[in-house]
Amino acid sequence: MLTNTLPAPQGLHLGVAFDALSGQVALDSRDVGAVAVVGLGYVGLPTALGLLAAGTEVIGLDASPERLEAIRGGDVDLLPSDLERLSRFNGDPLFTLTDDPSALARARTVLVCVPTPVDRHLAPDLRALTAAAATVVEHAVPGQLLMLTSTTYVGTTRDLLTEPLTERGFTVGEDIFVAFSPERIDPGNSDHTQDTTPRVVGGAGRQTIDRAISVLTRTASSVYVLPSPEAAEMTKLWENTFRAVNIALANEFADNCRVLGLDPIPVIEAASTKPFGFMPFYPGPGVGGHCIPCDPHYLLWQLRAERSTSPLVEAAMNAIAGRPRQVVRRVREALGERGKPLTGARILIVGMAYKPGVEDLRESPALEIFDELVHEGAQVRFTDSMVRAARVTGGIQESVIAPEDHEWDLVLVHTVHPNADLSWLSDRDDVLDATYRLDSVTARETL
Repeated sequence: MLTNTLPAPQGLHLGVAFDALSGQVALDSRDVGAVAVVGLGYVGLPTALGLLAAGTEVIGLDASPERLEAIRGGDVDLLPSDLERLSRFNGDPLFTLTDDPSALARARTVLVCVPTPVDRHLAPDLRALTAAAATVVEHAVPGQLLMLTSTTYVGTTRDLLTEPLTERGFTVGEDIFVAFSPERIDPGNSDHTQDTTPRVVGGAGRQTIDRAISVLTRTASSVYVLPSPEAAEMTKLWENTFRAVNIALANEFADNCRVLGLDPIPVIEAASTKPFGFMPFYPGPGVGGHCIPCDPHYLLWQLRAERSTSPLVEAAMNAIAGRPRQVVRRVREALGERGKPLTGARILIVGMAYKPGVEDLRESPALEIFDELVHEGAQVRFTDSMVRAARVTGGIQESVIAPEDHEWDLVLVHTVHPNADLSWLSDRDDVLDATYRLDSVTARETL
């Protein structure tokens, strides 16, 4: 069981017992009561299902009736293990799905799991989080633990929960409890599930941390306690900014390798044999999803307000933002090498999702690449075994079912899903591999 529940000033790692015979994490035995999950998207729904699997009553609140209906029908993008859980718990008395915020009053703990994107100017779009937090504060009742999990700027928990609750007459840390524990869900990745991934949490006071640990250990392998919500908020920004900087570096080195006539993948794999001081990151057509393209901008936005800068992070994010246009330039070059202009060229993009194994199109580089190619006069289509349709320049376009039956001037490989059959590319000499990871027989040329 937990060895300690008091946070040390520098943070304290709290493990949970592991039953080697059953393969199960030994949960805190205390009854945590009902847990409300606000926002049932790519983070909230798997979180709710993990809590249900641990025997916890869950109230799932989402403002979208369409999303709730999709969940009830099982028509959602989840790992196979979570789809099985959803099938098992749909209709279960432990699982309430609702769009009525008054249901929050029944919960002993409320987790806020709403998206925090950026707008077209790369400024934080806090509308969903602000609205969700305001709803949680409005319906808060004494004794509840309110915990934000959405990635955001340092001080959000204080601004959106602690201060409004104080204005309502609560004494935070005594009659109501507030914490921040950033989500660590990797959509489509079965190698890093919730129950094998540690969580961090920041909150003030022993009772707050005790309550947070009781909930978090139901879906996490261990908990690392930080002395404040602000420290936990910064932890999440550091995690994802670290990835952004290294992805930008990997893309830059891949371009350097091309100039020098080298394949970057064997170089990365060779460097990975060093058992210390190196972690492999791989180049690609850009980055998408809810983390890397967005989260570092929350830090940069906050630093600008403090009249401060972070030059390395700014350079990395500028490089990431410019990567899709680099892909378009490389497409133009590849066509030119074959004596074909980009205008009027028939181009197929293989894979529109932002990463393998998901239907998620949020911030996918393929969307920008598609629109840029159309703007340049190309005739562009896409095929994706998991994405049925996408909104692009010109409206909604459906995935090409049998791309091998069509004529293409160039095939750009953007995302390769685990179930995708790309054997039809093996006889072509017009394939441009933006993933750098296709089999050498299939991929005739990389970026």
